[in-house]
Formats: sequence, C-alpha cells, structure tokens
Amino acid sequence: MSDSLLIEIEQAGARLSQVREMVARRVIGQADVVDLALAAILSGGHGLLVGAPGLAKTLLVETLGTVLGLDANRVQFTPDLMPSDILGAEVLETAPDGGRAFRFIKGPVFCQLLMADEINRAGPRTQSALLQAMQEHHVSVAGMRRDLPAPFHVLATQNPIEQEGTYPLPEAQLDRFLFQIDVSYPDRDDERAILLATTGAESAVLEPVLNTPDLMAMQSMLRRMPVGEAVVESILDLVRAARPDSGAASDLTDAVAWGPGPRAAQALMLGVRARALLDNRLAPDLSDVAALAGPVLTHRMALNYAARAEGVQLPDLIARLVERELGTAAAA
Repeated sequence: MSDSLLIEIEQAGARLSQVREMVARRVIGQADVVDLALAAILSGGHGLLVGAPGLAKTLLVETLGTVLGLDANRVQFTPDLMPSDILGAEVLETAPDGGRAFRFIKGPVFCQLLMADEINRAGPRTQSALLQAMQEHHVSVAGMRRDLPAPFHVLATQNPIEQEGTYPLPEAQLDRFLFQIDVSYPDRDDERAILLATTGAESAVLEPVLNTPDLMAMQSMLRRMPVGEAVVESILDLVRAARPDSGAASDLTDAVAWGPGPRAAQALMLGVRARALLDNRLAPDLSDVAALAGPVLTHRMALNYAARAEGVQLPDLIARLVERELGTAAAA
C-alpha cells in the first residue's frame, strides 16, 4: 500500500466518524442500519430498507442527504404511479411569438439521493423504469437518453407486514440493491432517548460534513483499498456455496431454490472495504465478510417449497453457511 493511499484512507476514516456522529444526533439507536446505508453509498450502490412503519427509515434518508451534502428527493410509491411521474416528461409549450416546442421537465429521479418510499406499491412498469435508472444511471424519455447526476443512489423502503395491494420486486431488481438492510425495533433505552429527543421544543441541528466531490473521492479511493487473498477466497467460497448446484454443503443448499449470482460477490467485495473504512481500518478481514453475508445474500436467495414447509428460515440458513465456510476465523 502506498503512503498516499494510506493517508487517504486515514483521512476518510476520520471524516466518516464525523458523519456517523452527525447522523446519530437525529437517528437514534440504529447504528448498524446507519453503517449499512453509509456502506452502500460509499460502495456506489443502492440499499433496500425493510422494516415496519415508524422506524426512522425516511428520517435516515433525509438525514444522510443533508450530512453527505447530496441533492435528495423523495417519491411515495403508489399503485397508480406512472413512469413519467418519476422520470419526467416532455410538454408542449407555446412561446410568446406563437411558436411551439417540446420542453423536458425532469422528474424527481434527477437527484443524487432518491428515497423510493414503499417501492413495492408501484406497478411493474414503474418498477422497471426505476430499474434502468438504478443500473444504467440514465433514463430514456421520448427516445432520448438523459443522464442522471453523479453520484446517484437509491435508498428504497419496504413494509414487510402489509402485502395487500403490492407488487413484489422482481429478482432482477432486487439484485440491483447492494444490501437489504433490515430495520428492527429499538431497545428500551434507545426508545426512551427517541421519546425525549423528538417530543421537546428543540430538534437536533444538522450540518453537512461532506460534499459531492468529497464523497466521489472516497468512492474512488475505496476501490483502490487492498483486499487480502484470504478475504477474496472467503467471498468466493461463501457465494458459491450458497447456490443449489454448487455441490458443496448439500444439506444446506438442498433447501435453496435459487442462489446468488456474481453480483453478490461484487457486493461483498465492495461492502467489506466500506465496513473496514467506517471502522477506521486499513483493510477488511473475515469478520467483515461474516457481518455482511446477511445483507448481501438475503434478497439474492430463495428457499424452495419443501424448506418453507419445514419451517426453515433464510437468515438461519445463511448463518449456518457462514459458520461452515468461514468458521471461527470470521469471529476473530
């Protein structure tokens, strides 16, 4: 590792510590969720926040937009939402001299951080329109390509409780999310802190810690961060063992209908670097692979009918795969 890269990593770690402290002023008791959302953004990807209503998912995205200095928009997805409602549309305008011309009006997707609230409530046409934006970082309207701002990230939310009137995301779109971030209920002490902080006359004041050039420089630096051969091999072992046709760990993968593709390994490779950077470490280790196995694999795997009938839970199966493939080294 060069001295210049070492200095960059140390400086980035210090700045990110400030980011986490600033976010914690408003988002209380969700440190793991904050770290995963930050890791997704640092990796240049998107995150899917899954949790019951009222767990600060919207607040988290708004806070990240402010603290990271990003231009943020929010779209509330509904069954009647059309692609043009998020992408934009061309309108025919009449000039003062009587001439007419089409003018493109940008939709809310033209931002740097988009919150797609309750994304599974939108119909397939709208979901596919957002899919192109997430993967290609540009949209096509009236046959014209229109590039999105850089960087561009989507943090989408899903309510796992209410499924009536929803359109489950197709596997192709789920795979575009770097992490599935499960948002759980806070413990008693955190909930008490939330209660006191949000029902008084004053609210926490947020200030930007980073700006767009800072964030893009960190994203570029992250891809130059070294990853040891043992970590690379453990990523490959874990992802390949999670596939039903891998021939490994057959007593576990016999329960899997379909497993993760190469994007899962890519997500782990970027995610472990981001996690190490957030922890002020110079390189990732096996504990990072173990910690990110759930967020990376959960939405890229499915249990077959027989396993569901027997009550097998996907998080438990992933935990057993991690234990088998990474062993005690992951806990070190």
